[in-house]
Amino acid sequence: MRIEYLDVATSTNDVVRSYLSGGEDVIVCAERQTGGRGTKGRSFLSERGGVYLSALTFYENLPASRAFEVMAHAAVAVCRTAETFGVRPLIKWANDVYAAGRKLSGILVENIIEGGKVKASIVGIGLNAENDVSALGGIAVSLRELSDMPFTAETVRAELIRNLRLSSDFSEYTRRVGYLSETVTVSENGREYRAKLRRVLPDGRLEIEEGGRVRALSSAELAILPHK
Repeated sequence: MRIEYLDVATSTNDVVRSYLSGGEDVIVCAERQTGGRGTKGRSFLSERGGVYLSALTFYENLPASRAFEVMAHAAVAVCRTAETFGVRPLIKWANDVYAAGRKLSGILVENIIEGGKVKASIVGIGLNAENDVSALGGIAVSLRELSDMPFTAETVRAELIRNLRLSSDFSEYTRRVGYLSETVTVSENGREYRAKLRRVLPDGRLEIEEGGRVRALSSAELAILPHK
């Protein structure tokens, strides 16, 4: 696997996308991003001291029905990394990693699907390591705020890359998903309601119970906020 280190990038996802025609697995890292993006096109603060990387991975025989496993593996890699530095994270379904009730990391996945199979995936990860996130008004947290261990952004990045290259299974993801069995406020298509979170299905959908009715929601439909 090729690993490229940049000082500044608009977005590591944009840079790594240029390698799609090469057929080689590549990880692109940047010290800082000027145009970092999260889900639904939201901007992602990407100042120095954080970890910003995108991994391009090619697959030979991954059915599109298992595409969610790509995102699940990335979330597990982030959690393992945080745990290495003494922080206890949880996954806020489907692709955010939280610690101490605040956002520690965001993950953006783009899958390239052809003929019913995942040909390749681009996994972008932003992980707050020792960067200052105070400008975000208390919604985010860094490893530096929570960890008593000495580290640098570079050591966190190396650990994250190591964990991305290890294997994981879906049960490791589901064990780390927070708020399961709890009743939370769900925002779906402009409607807010209370629902109990039951479990994450193998295809990545979240099974909920609302008013005695059980149904499954896709990751594109839902935002979960803990009830205060």
